[in-house]
Amino acid sequence: MANIDMSGNMQVPQGAPVGAGGSGGRFSFDLQSLPKLQNLPSPLEIIQIVRKSLRPWTVFFNINNFKSAVSMQRLNNRVMRNLSYFQSNYIFIFIVLMIYCLITSPLILLVIVGAAFSCHKIRTRNINVTVAGHQVTPKQQIIAVNLISAPILFLVGAGAVLFWTLGASCFVIAMHAVFYNIDAIVTEENEGFLSEVV
Repeated sequence: MANIDMSGNMQVPQGAPVGAGGSGGRFSFDLQSLPKLQNLPSPLEIIQIVRKSLRPWTVFFNINNFKSAVSMQRLNNRVMRNLSYFQSNYIFIFIVLMIYCLITSPLILLVIVGAAFSCHKIRTRNINVTVAGHQVTPKQQIIAVNLISAPILFLVGAGAVLFWTLGASCFVIAMHAVFYNIDAIVTEENEGFLSEVV
């Protein structure tokens, strides 16, 4: 039998990830591979967007428009139309309940203020930091602060507060969407529009 020489050097392709063999089989996590969060609106921007599209609160809380639906089909239609028409009002109610929970939970508020202050200091300094021989950019530092503050928030009870807020918001929104007669408002608006056109 002839001997076949199978010796040789294998080269890892340039695009291979470090954990796949580029650095001796070692796994390393690259923070730059995380998705960019720059396009997400800030909480203040969200509140401003919601405020611009709010329906009048006198219309939202008009007691004369609260009636029960006559059939399940009408009820389903009413709920969908209310959710669409009063969308910004419902979001505003959720935000108000969340703010109330934060004010009544000082530990959670302290952690959030601490994380926000740290992120603000990192942005104003705008300096790369070396950690274990790796350069960490300000954006990566902000992500790290948020990742560190998440379990601390969980430990001080943010999970319970979030579920209470979601539960209370869903209850209020569901009650309003089920019992508010949207037909009265839409009819009045349509009549006003038609009279202006004629």
